[in-house]
Amino acid sequence: MKSREIKLWIKKAQKHDKDAFIELMQLYMKDMYKTAIAILMNEEDAADALQDTILTCWEKLYTLKKPEFFKTWMTRILINHCYDIIRDNTVYKNVESYEEPSKCDEYNLELKEAYASIDERYRLPLELYYSQGFKMREIAEMLSLPLNTIKTRISRGRKELEEYYRNC
Repeated sequence: MKSREIKLWIKKAQKHDKDAFIELMQLYMKDMYKTAIAILMNEEDAADALQDTILTCWEKLYTLKKPEFFKTWMTRILINHCYDIIRDNTVYKNVESYEEPSKCDEYNLELKEAYASIDERYRLPLELYYSQGFKMREIAEMLSLPLNTIKTRISRGRKELEEYYRNC
């Protein structure tokens, strides 16, 4: 997909063109799902976060200043919704009530098991860096953390994943 075409969709969506907005959401849906799963580790909660993110993006698209930062802007909204869900869930659930990862397809199961094996604070930076291609500086800005913290978390997360795959 050409970035010029994506910018055109974004500008059309900002003018409330529903078809352009749908195209954008379809383009980024897989990346958003992976991010939500990396944070929430639960398909139902991830679906809720995606739905809330899509609605918020539609309602707040006029606040986006630069179209080239759409994906970063959208991802930050998604992360905030995921953390809201975690915050809400801690009131109603305890650790024993979380579901086992779904066995509906092998890729999701393997990804969830690998993510579940590493420390929670390493999951999101790894997902954003490796799966979605964000630069470390962008991740640091999204998560409001120092760049060196992101570098450390990615490095430690890699080591934990390496240990997980060695023990499989």
